[in-house]
Parts: sequence; C-alpha cells; structure tokens
Amino acid sequence: MSGSGSLPSSALVTGASSGIGAATLRRLAAEGVRIHAVARRGDRLGQLAEETGCVIHSLDVTDSDALVALAGSVGPVDLLVNNAGLGRLDAPLAEGTIEDITQTIDTNVTALMVATKVFLPPMIERRSGHIVNIGSMAGLYPLSSATYGASKAAVHRFCTNLRIELRGTGVRVTEINPGRVATEFYDVAVSDPTQRARVKDSGVQEVTADEVADAIHYAVTVPAHVNINRIELQPTGQTYGGMSFDAVPPGEGDVA
Repeated sequence: MSGSGSLPSSALVTGASSGIGAATLRRLAAEGVRIHAVARRGDRLGQLAEETGCVIHSLDVTDSDALVALAGSVGPVDLLVNNAGLGRLDAPLAEGTIEDITQTIDTNVTALMVATKVFLPPMIERRSGHIVNIGSMAGLYPLSSATYGASKAAVHRFCTNLRIELRGTGVRVTEINPGRVATEFYDVAVSDPTQRARVKDSGVQEVTADEVADAIHYAVTVPAHVNINRIELQPTGQTYGGMSFDAVPPGEGDVA
C-alpha cells in the first residue's frame, strides 16, 4: 500500500526497538529514508542499526530533557513517528497503583507531546513536515482499561487540536488507531503469566506490525496537499461497541 506522493528524506521513530516502531523503521529504511531510531533497549537498537543502517539513540522518552537534547543533536526531520507507548493492565483503576497511572500518562501522553513540541518548529519554519501519532481504538471506544483508554483518548484529541493549530503551515498530522496487533504489548502490560496468557489469546488472526507499518507508509506518501487525518485498523474478527451487562466480569472484554 502506497500513496502517490514522495517519501520523506528523514524520519525519527520512537519506540523503535520492537513491534510497530521496528516495522515502520524497516519499511521506510528499505526505501532509502534516513531513520533516527529511539528506544530504551540499546541492544535491540544495535541490531536494527546493523540491519537497516539507522542512526540509534538509546534513551527513555519520559525524560523530557533528553528529548530536548535529542532534537538539538539530530536537527530537523521530515517525519516524526510517535510510537512509544505502553499500558498497565494488571488491575482496574481502583485496584491498581499510582505508578500505573503516572507511567502510562508520562509515556503515552507527555512524552508524545514533548517530542512533538521539540521537533515541530523546524517543520513549521520549512512549511513542510509530518507528525504521525500512534493512538489506539481504546482511545475512540469504551473498553475495559480506564487509564490506558484515557491516555489514548488524549492522543486522539491532541491530534485533532494540533491540526487546527497547524493550519496554513503545510505540516501534516496523522493519527493511527490499531486494534489488536500481534506485538509485545501484553508482555509488558500484564505481569501475571496466567492472566497474560488469557488476555493474549484473542482467538482471532490479529493485525501484524508490518500491516500497521503499511498504513503509516500510505499516510506519509500521499501527495503533500492531502492529509490522512486518522486511520482505524483492526482484525476482521474484532469489533467494538454493543452492550455489556453485570454478568460479564470487568476486564474480560477487548483492551485495544
């Protein structure tokens, strides 16, 4: 899947060491895009650098000072893919920890906004650039995780409002909202092995990280006068909405 426009010459991808981030990196690097790959796991970044020639930056995106320094060292990029994110799904809000809340919001919301803020000014100055934010169907529909859903709903509203702020600048904003994707998300989100195995077994053929990367590739290669505002993609066997009743235990439904 590809648009009819041109590829960006340079891109920065957060959360690049696995899943959607790594798939996007590989997809763009294979077509000659110079990639700056950002993640905490330096060993995995090193492997990606050997494979794709990407420039690696090992840091925690929740460190705002590190993001500011990164923007200063990297300089302008044509495309920013804010992919770093997580969910803490061991317990509902009332039974979870304060750390679950702060870790989720710091990673999914604050880091995404700070990264956008520090890489956006050169795009505005050049009147060209693209911000791609990885949201979630959990940010658009009521699901079983209040904290994670709220963080992704914030991403959704950030994208829609940022589009308004950027009107007339030539800078594009795209929101990608996947449903269930076959990645390591639940390995991090759920600590208990038994609960993790139950949650991971969706019973359907899930979307792959490469398929999400295809959607991102399409959004960034349409002609410059076209803005792909939002893409929703989910397994054919997964749906959202409908009714629920007290007989269904909380947390038994879809999370993303």
